[in-house]
Amino acid sequence: MEYLVNNQVKQLQISGIRQFFNMVRNYEDVVSLTIGQPDLYTPESVKQAAIDSLHKNQTVYTPNAGLPELREAISKDMEKYNLFYHPESEIIVTVGASEAIDISLRTIIEPGDEVILPSPVYPGYEPLIRLAGGVPVHVDISATGFVLTKDAISQNLSPRTKAVIMPYPSNPTGVSPSEQQLSNIADYLKDKELFVLADEIYSELVYDAPHYSLASFEEMKDRVIVVNGVSKSFSMTGFRIGYVLAPAWLRKHLLKVHQYNVSCPSSTSQYAALEAIRNNQGAISNMRETYRERRSYVLDKLEEIGLSYVEPTGAFYVFIRFPSSKTTFDTAVDLVEKAGVALVPGSAFSTHGEGYMRLSYAYNMETLKQGLQRLGGYLGG
Repeated sequence: MEYLVNNQVKQLQISGIRQFFNMVRNYEDVVSLTIGQPDLYTPESVKQAAIDSLHKNQTVYTPNAGLPELREAISKDMEKYNLFYHPESEIIVTVGASEAIDISLRTIIEPGDEVILPSPVYPGYEPLIRLAGGVPVHVDISATGFVLTKDAISQNLSPRTKAVIMPYPSNPTGVSPSEQQLSNIADYLKDKELFVLADEIYSELVYDAPHYSLASFEEMKDRVIVVNGVSKSFSMTGFRIGYVLAPAWLRKHLLKVHQYNVSCPSSTSQYAALEAIRNNQGAISNMRETYRERRSYVLDKLEEIGLSYVEPTGAFYVFIRFPSSKTTFDTAVDLVEKAGVALVPGSAFSTHGEGYMRLSYAYNMETLKQGLQRLGGYLGG
């Protein structure tokens, strides 16, 4: 009966990140620096808000677009990025940023439409593009510091281009375009009939400059869909709360796909997210400083070891150049077997990631020290 399954689904593969993570679990005494899962705890008042909502029997459906008060809080919070979206008509609360990306692509993509992906890139976009009937167009951005530029877009634009993905700060590289680079892109795209999906889930975790959104350019707001959420900023990955910001004319169509997909996000998680955004902005600063310290330590150690890297300005990843006569995947396996340390092979982020490894510093300092010590021993031996 398997032949009756949707052919697009049969061709999908489990994320290379997860494949490698699951493989590593079969080994003993391995220091894993693979997953982008914050090791810091969800703020106490956020957890209490979730508990309180249960005791208050706030366990029923919410409006499809999410709690009105949560959308109001999101609207006010986004103003710090010069993003102004009406809570009633331009915001939808979703089941994580993943659902926000899914409904966005299913709303705008038709069979044969092309979507530009700056690669290496988070592997979650391509399967969703394909499930919507679209065609991913991977653009190698290694020559421009792993930042998608106006020139890279123009060189890969075709009559079939429907959308461009702007995933910044980036997973796996941690880099972001400068304000001037975004301005150049905005100026180029303002008259083009296509969408931009700006995945900004790491927007709170930036270290050297403020986060800039393409949607903050007035001429672009009508064609940009912004995705964000509370998973990374408040260490709430398991609560599964994201949100999508879009102009009202587009949001009404996004809401239809969202409604028939999930009805609404978990009410308990929404009340927790409300407490996070309203009353826990200080927790973001504390987490950011913790990651900043870890980043400094990791970069210093990589230089001591003699490995080059793309300097991350955000998120909690380092993309390390890892020269080897083997494929990056085989080298990653060798690292696990001989040194007991796990990094994600760059090939998990498309073929343009070959020759690199992603290290996540969303781990405590002791784990990072052990992992880097083992990495240094592997290269020295």
